[in-house]
Amino acid sequence: MTDEPIRIVPYDPAWPERFERERAALNGTIGEWVDGGVHHVGSTAVRGLAAKPVIDILVGVKSLEESRACFERLGGLRYLYAPYRSEEMHWFCKRDPSRRTHHLHLIPTGSPRFNDELAFRDYLRAHRDVAEAYGALKRRLAEEFTNDREAYTEGKTEFIRVTVGHTGDPDKQRAAGAPKHATHHAGKAGKLVARVLIASRRWDVQDGA
Repeated sequence: MTDEPIRIVPYDPAWPERFERERAALNGTIGEWVDGGVHHVGSTAVRGLAAKPVIDILVGVKSLEESRACFERLGGLRYLYAPYRSEEMHWFCKRDPSRRTHHLHLIPTGSPRFNDELAFRDYLRAHRDVAEAYGALKRRLAEEFTNDREAYTEGKTEFIRVTVGHTGDPDKQRAAGAPKHATHHAGKAGKLVARVLIASRRWDVQDGA
C-alpha cells in the first residue's frame, strides 16, 4: 500500500457527516458482526481540531476470530485489510481513488484498545487545552516526518499514553506517571497532561502557538 505524504488540515465541519454516511453503510453491510457500536474516533471526531483528512472508525466486535468472516463484505465497500497491530484489531484502509479517506478498526468490545480509543476521543472533546496541544504536536510531527508515517505515529504515542492515563482509571494514572493526588483533581488533568509532556520534552509549548 503506497502512502501519500502526511498533511494536517484545519477542522472540516463535513467530517461528522462523512462519518454518519459510512456508519450507515457499515451497519447495513456488516451489522451482524457489530457488537459494541460504530464510533467516530481520532482527531476528525473532535470539533475544531486540525487533523489528517481521514475518518477513523471504531467498530466493536465480539472477537477478532469471529469478525474475520466479514472481511469479504468490507471489500465490497472498498476497504483494504492490512496486518497492523493484528494482536489488538483488524485494521482496514479505504481510498478514493488513491488518497486515504477512512481507517477502520475492528476491535473486541471492552478490550483495552477499544476503551482507550473512546477515552482519548472523549478527553480531547472535554479538554480544549489538551486538544490544542495535541494539534500543535501533530503539526510539528507532520512537518518533520512528512513522508514517514511510522515515525509520525510513534511521535504521538507518549501524548496519547499520558492523556489516556488521566481519563479516570487510577491504575492508568499511576502507569502514566501521574502524582497520587491526580485522581482527586480530575478537573486539573488538562494542565497536568501538559506539564508531564513538557517535562518529558516530547513537545514544546511554543510549537504551533
